[in-house]
Amino acid sequence: MRRPARRSPWSRWSPGAGSRGRARDRGSAAVEYLGFLPLLLLVALAGVQLGLAAYAAQQAGTAARAAARTGAQTERAGGAAQAGKAAVSDWVGRRADIGVAGCPGATVTATVTVSIPSVFPGIDHFGPVRKSATMPCDESNQPRRHAT
Repeated sequence: MRRPARRSPWSRWSPGAGSRGRARDRGSAAVEYLGFLPLLLLVALAGVQLGLAAYAAQQAGTAARAAARTGAQTERAGGAAQAGKAAVSDWVGRRADIGVAGCPGATVTATVTVSIPSVFPGIDHFGPVRKSATMPCDESNQPRRHAT
């Protein structure tokens, strides 16, 4: 029995060995990739959007703690809101709405609302994220009781 002749690995690229069928397939991988590209971009943008939402929530918590800490030490709520905005990055500080209530009294509560920006064209924002922090008032900031 005779063994079939071995073909050279380069024979498939030779002009005579079935090159007509392969010529029609040239570039098909690029076309398939272009069809899949919008889905890849959508997944990437969703990942960036999720990261922005998490970052805004973390920064809102930081601003709430800083505002509550400052509000517990001073009587001015405006100074506490300024301290909350100073504790976060600039773009979050511009989007933040900080409310401080409490002292003089037992505790002070700071609530921070930050709107989450969007990376998707045509969508304004993904809603706000709210964080709050409560701290006990400093003894020097509590109302004084008069002895009778």
